[in-house]
Amino acid sequence: MDKNGYCIVLDFDGTVVRHAYPAIGKDIGAVPVLKRLIANGCNLVLSTMRSHDSAGVDTLQPALDWFKEHEIPLYGINENPTQKEWTSSPKAYGELTIDDGALGAPLKSDGDGTGAYMDWNKVAAYLYYMGLLSGNDLVELVNEGSIDLELQFEKKGKK
Repeated sequence: MDKNGYCIVLDFDGTVVRHAYPAIGKDIGAVPVLKRLIANGCNLVLSTMRSHDSAGVDTLQPALDWFKEHEIPLYGINENPTQKEWTSSPKAYGELTIDDGALGAPLKSDGDGTGAYMDWNKVAAYLYYMGLLSGNDLVELVNEGSIDLELQFEKKGKK
């Protein structure tokens, strides 16, 4: 599957990892799905409120280090590097945005008070329906134990 150049804008806290700002949150299952997107030719742009602030506190670098440690290359950080060629808007451009703060985002919570976070089982299913993950990608993700698609489909007659 070649989605060469398809740009996906990603939030970090609550989307790629659990909420724990300014620390880095726990894994929520994004890594194998993001690696499949990269393998399929997608570009990832990190769009986050993490920054190098005026008080000298750097909350952005730990997030960048997280992507590096997980061998997930970023195409851009808080901007799509090509958008300056055609717009002066500061909003990061992508064909798709994955953000836990978006209306309708597939969220789940453990009820532990740390807040809701992205459900990567459902995200993977959405990405399949959008043509960004193949059926083979889903089968491999299920076989690896990375996602559980059975949770995504209600069986007829059961509620």
